[in-house]
Amino acid sequence: AQAVLRWRLATRRPGRAQIDTGSPLATRAAEMFARRFVGPALARRVLAGDGAAGFVDVQCRQAASLKTLKARMRSVENMKKITKAMKMVAAAKLKHDEKRMHMAMPFVKPVQDLFERLPREEKPGTVTFFGLSSDKGLCGGINSSVAKMSRNSMNEEEAKGNATKFMGIGAKGIAALKRVYGDRFTYTFEECGKVPWNFATASIVAEQISATKPTKLYVCSNKFKSLVAYETTAARTVTQHEVREMDKAEFSKAMDVYSFEPSIYEVWDDLHEFYYASVIHGAFLEGVVSEQSARMGAMENATKNASEMLEKISLVYNRARQAKITTELCEIISGASAV
Repeated sequence: AQAVLRWRLATRRPGRAQIDTGSPLATRAAEMFARRFVGPALARRVLAGDGAAGFVDVQCRQAASLKTLKARMRSVENMKKITKAMKMVAAAKLKHDEKRMHMAMPFVKPVQDLFERLPREEKPGTVTFFGLSSDKGLCGGINSSVAKMSRNSMNEEEAKGNATKFMGIGAKGIAALKRVYGDRFTYTFEECGKVPWNFATASIVAEQISATKPTKLYVCSNKFKSLVAYETTAARTVTQHEVREMDKAEFSKAMDVYSFEPSIYEVWDDLHEFYYASVIHGAFLEGVVSEQSARMGAMENATKNASEMLEKISLVYNRARQAKITTELCEIISGASAV
């Protein structure tokens, strides 16, 4: 608008009053013209430059900003499609994982109930924490909650004067603790989710736990509650060291309700390793179901946020496009009236 007005003032016919295009009067007239025809907000942008050069500069900036907004709209739309697809994949996996969990729990629960009958005593000694997380992210606070539970529990035990060790499954939980607590690591297992989880894999992990001969053992994992809720717990697990130091009368009182063949003392080591495998197997399956349900919620929220962001960017893009069209119309009208 400033450039058009200065051009009109500079091309007046001879014999009429001439106005200096660089004078304050011409500048003030250009400002009034711009505010009247293109609005205050756009006038400030148009008048930011100096003369015709400034006007062309603004037009270039508008074109570049429109191109950038268009590219951003495409990227957000592609992101929305990805998150929506990830939610559908998580829903399909959740159905199968939940079925596997329900099939395994009738075999895991009786063994856990058997060892829950044993008395437990709080004695000083080395405490081992076994964390179950996943190898993938984008699932809310599933992995960070397990890492936080393990970290806080280790700090509490060390404050009591007990040494701590850490074992874990899952790259995300291991990465969250490795920098600060790397000296406490004993065994770690990664990429367990690349193949379908089964009891044989849990037995391999249980064999490594049994080889370390832990004094006290806590399993930090996520307990599945519903599709929208889970609970992170540090479950106390009975170790072979605790059983050996247990009072024989208390041990017999807890186990006499069951009959063993051969005798319990002959099969106890194998039974205890089977108990480790059952605990790990059940906790891992519950953690996988919790992970998929949390990923569904996270991807749903991401899709919703992408939709809101796309609406905001579209509004900015349409406003900028309308401002550009208005500027061009004012230029055309001003040029036509000058002729």
